[in-house]
Amino acid sequence: MDPTTTERQEHIDKLRKMIKDIDYAMLTTISEEGTLHSRPMSTNGEVEFDGDLWFFTYASSHKVSEIESHNQVNVSFADPHNMRYISMSGTAQLVRDRQKLSELWKPQLKAWFPKELDEPDIALLKVNVQTAEYWDSPSSFVTHAIGLVKAVTTGKPYSGAEHEKIENLS
Repeated sequence: MDPTTTERQEHIDKLRKMIKDIDYAMLTTISEEGTLHSRPMSTNGEVEFDGDLWFFTYASSHKVSEIESHNQVNVSFADPHNMRYISMSGTAQLVRDRQKLSELWKPQLKAWFPKELDEPDIALLKVNVQTAEYWDSPSSFVTHAIGLVKAVTTGKPYSGAEHEKIENLS
C-alpha cells in the first residue's frame, strides 16, 4: 500500500476505536431555511466504520427531505466520561438496499421500527465521511486535575488532549 492509503487506514482505524462504544451521535443537517438542525441518531451499538456511517431512518422523515435539498451533514460523537469528542463531516444519501438493511439490522431497532424490515418506509442514511476532527484525552481524572493545576501555577496553557483534523477521508 502507498503511504496515502496506509495513512487513511490508520485514521479510519483510530476513528473506529474512538466511536465504537458511543451509541448515540448528533446528526446535523441544513434546514429549508438554511439553519442547522441537529437530532440524536443511534449507531445501534455496533460501528464498523470504514469511511461511511449508517443510520436507520424512515424515508419520509424530515431529516431525509433536508438531506435531499442539502446533502452536507455533520455527525458528532461525545464521550465526556472518557473525554473523547469526534466531529465528522461529509455527504449523506438515502439508501433502500434490502441486503444492507438486513446486514445492519439489530433486534433493538424494533422499538423504532415495529414491523422490522417489513416496515414499508424503512431505509438507511449513509454518511460518506470526508473530514473528521477529534479530541482524545486517555488519561484519568486525577491526571487532568494535576495538569490543570500545573497550568494555573506555571501560567502555561493546559494541553492534556490529543487533537487532530483529518481531511480527504473519502
